Amino acid sequence: MNSAGAVLVGADGCKAGWIAVRRGPGSAPSVEIFPSFAALLAATPDDAIVAVDMPIGLPEFSSKGGRGPEALVRPQLGARQSSVFSIPSRAALYADTSDFTTIEAWYAAHRRASEVARATSDPPRGVSIQAFGIFSKIREIDALLIARPDLRGRVFESHPEVAFCRLNGDRAMRLPNKIKGSVNAAGMEERKALLCRHGYAMDFLDQPPPRGAAADDFLDAAVMMLIAGRIASGSARPFPNPPLADGFGIPVAIWA
Repeated sequence: MNSAGAVLVGADGCKAGWIAVRRGPGSAPSVEIFPSFAALLAATPDDAIVAVDMPIGLPEFSSKGGRGPEALVRPQLGARQSSVFSIPSRAALYADTSDFTTIEAWYAAHRRASEVARATSDPPRGVSIQAFGIFSKIREIDALLIARPDLRGRVFESHPEVAFCRLNGDRAMRLPNKIKGSVNAAGMEERKALLCRHGYAMDFLDQPPPRGAAADDFLDAAVMMLIAGRIASGSARPFPNPPLADGFGIPVAIWA
């Protein structure tokens, strides 16, 4: 599973913070929850390769179809392409960075972010509730990559459905992993079977996810770790190839 000798980390945002599936050379994978992405990195060797299901690199202005990577990967995913949503401008991401104590404040912040997003996009469009829900997670990684350029060669954006598709011989998963917000058992089993074909043990994947993470977060982190291995071994490719760069020089690409 790990041919490059580096510690491999697959990460995904979850309710408790971040879920990480990690594996070092010659060891079995493990799963752990971290309260912040900085904490995850602090617990990881400096030469580890991290693949994360989170947008990295933000546009100053948002065009139709997203930053670039989204439009390239969606056609490969068939019925799963709605899982790849477009990210608004950096200004919209940072329009309201307060901690929300009430649901009313949360919706008000969503409205403010949507106003900024519409002013910095063509055609003008607001922010989906789904995207707004992960803004704080996107900002966590963005702030780290701005402050620490050394991380840009170690932390890579991927996307679970793109990853599963690539690992499945460029064929998208047949079944969704969720239906109307609830985990779809058949879709989860389809993904577990594919992960096992790439080296995971089923008893590892069948364990309950750690507290604060959902079952689909766990599988997403698991497939992200396989992409970290592909990046480490040189067999992954970025969409687009070569990657774009945002205003801070942060690479913009979905790796798989």
